[in-house]
Amino acid sequence: MKFSDSFLDEIRTRLPVSQVVSRRVQLKKAGREWKGLSPFNKEKTPSFTVNDQKGFYHCFSSGKHGDIFTFLMEMEGLSFPEAVERLAGDAGVSMPAPDPRYERTMKERLGLMDAVEAAAKLFEQAIRAKGGREALGYAEGRGISRDTIAEFRMGYAPGGRDSLKSALLKQGFTEAQLLEAGLVIKPDDGRPTYDRFRNRLVIPILNAKSRVIAFGARALASDAQPKYLNSPETKLFDKGSMVFNFTRARQSAFEKGELIVVEGYMDVIALHQAGFKNAVATLGTAFTERQMEVLWLLAPEPVICFDGDRAGEAAAARAVDRMLPALREGRSFRFAFLPEGQDPDDLVRGAGPAAFAGHLKSAHPLIDMVWTRETSAAPLDTPERRAAFEARLETLLGEIGNTRVRDHYRREIKNRLFELWRPQAPRARQTGGKEVRKPARREAVPPPTPCGFATIVILALVNHPRLFDRFAEDVASFDVRDKKLAGLLDAVTRAISETPSITRETLIAELRDGPHAKPIERLFWDSPFKRLAFLQPETPQAEVEAQFADVIYRWRALPTLNREIEESADQLTEMSEAEFERFVTLQQEVASVGLRHEGDDAGERDANQRFQEMLARLRKEPPSRGRRSEKRQ
Repeated sequence: MKFSDSFLDEIRTRLPVSQVVSRRVQLKKAGREWKGLSPFNKEKTPSFTVNDQKGFYHCFSSGKHGDIFTFLMEMEGLSFPEAVERLAGDAGVSMPAPDPRYERTMKERLGLMDAVEAAAKLFEQAIRAKGGREALGYAEGRGISRDTIAEFRMGYAPGGRDSLKSALLKQGFTEAQLLEAGLVIKPDDGRPTYDRFRNRLVIPILNAKSRVIAFGARALASDAQPKYLNSPETKLFDKGSMVFNFTRARQSAFEKGELIVVEGYMDVIALHQAGFKNAVATLGTAFTERQMEVLWLLAPEPVICFDGDRAGEAAAARAVDRMLPALREGRSFRFAFLPEGQDPDDLVRGAGPAAFAGHLKSAHPLIDMVWTRETSAAPLDTPERRAAFEARLETLLGEIGNTRVRDHYRREIKNRLFELWRPQAPRARQTGGKEVRKPARREAVPPPTPCGFATIVILALVNHPRLFDRFAEDVASFDVRDKKLAGLLDAVTRAISETPSITRETLIAELRDGPHAKPIERLFWDSPFKRLAFLQPETPQAEVEAQFADVIYRWRALPTLNREIEESADQLTEMSEAEFERFVTLQQEVASVGLRHEGDDAGERDANQRFQEMLARLRKEPPSRGRRSEKRQ
């Protein structure tokens, strides 16, 4: 139903944004605005603002923005018409009268809903009667309690050809209504209509207003086909946009910030009974864009549960292709695979709710599913196959409609390809039945070149961006002569400064996508310093900081030490033993630094070289201990 702007404005005028928002968010006055903690993200510092004059709210932590209608849609998963109807009631504004065509359509729908509701009641009565013992026994055999059976209004469809049809006709419903509601089937050969559901456990499917609109039914006879049967598409039931248990799961999904999606309604019922009130099912249909939008009303990243067998993996692979085009900022899916041969119902009953919760925690993001599917699709042992693999990935990425999400997927894929193609450690070989790993060739890290110090600093900052928090001033004072390295260091520090929470992976991705792609690749592939232990990503932060501080100290000390060496070199013949030992200590400090200061000029380098030569001679002919004292006498 369409609403006029004047009608919506009337509701907005009567309901300030702060009044609607304050029902869920504790607000404090801040000038002309109100502030509070974001209802969309966990935070300690308020970033959520409400402006009644402008009629909107804005969440800086999540980027969400809107008016009273969008707030209700975001917080409670309501559709726009539902939000309008709710707020119109709160504001005391009468809903507009529908046009005659809409009213006629609604009257027809209500007639169909009455017929479906009447069928639901008959099914409920039947499962409690003598003829429904088998259906009741089946449900209880699946671990479903009587209370849960009543809560979900589970029922029994008798085995007669027209038991339901006869009962509903007696209540005044027409055969045409029963056909339109999907309760009976009309044979093509002209025979009389007959009941669609016969000798089945029946579960009602509800719409967003908790009204019965269709049924799902499980066969009780072992040879009956299909095992699960749903109502057909009708004016009430659009299978491509419906999810089972949406209404019951809504509140729990909002409170937990998580939605569980399974394949069948029996799984949903079992999970609901086990405490997972935030479970829904897709009624056995392939994921449609409309279903994904419905799921995202309840949670930003629903967890899709699949059986851990080939069928489950195949279903997940098919789902990936349908999900990629619909992705957008903050909206995706995660995948949880259960043990092979078990569905959620089996796992909860056999291993308990904690086991199922554990599988939810280990759910994989969608990008992992894309990567796993494509890496396992074919061998990657030749250049041609690797090229085909990259082409498949590029085609998949092109399916993502949202530009920003697509760009981030490309960066992530590029990082994974970089790790995949990089040289691997030597493979193990079999000798005498035992596995013997060929020892890796040990390569000494050569002394740094004049650019070595800058290389170490850049590698340290890239692998541990948090170093910049403590050493920003020290890094800013570095004088890097090499233009490429200077540009790369500047890009690294700028990226960390602009995004304080940046991670190593994101930083590398940004550098590879910019003008510094080649220098950063060379740094990680060719630089001998990448092997230094404290530069490794997995090294603890405290150890990294200590090593980095030592590097900075030595860098600052090196020019002074060189000057002392140069000044002392001409006085070797006059040195006492203590002075000579001090001279040797200076040389050892310079040697231990192992780093060339970026500002060293030729004179300093020549002095150091002269010192090395003199020291070599002195080690062969050390000065006599009494040389200086004799001269003074």
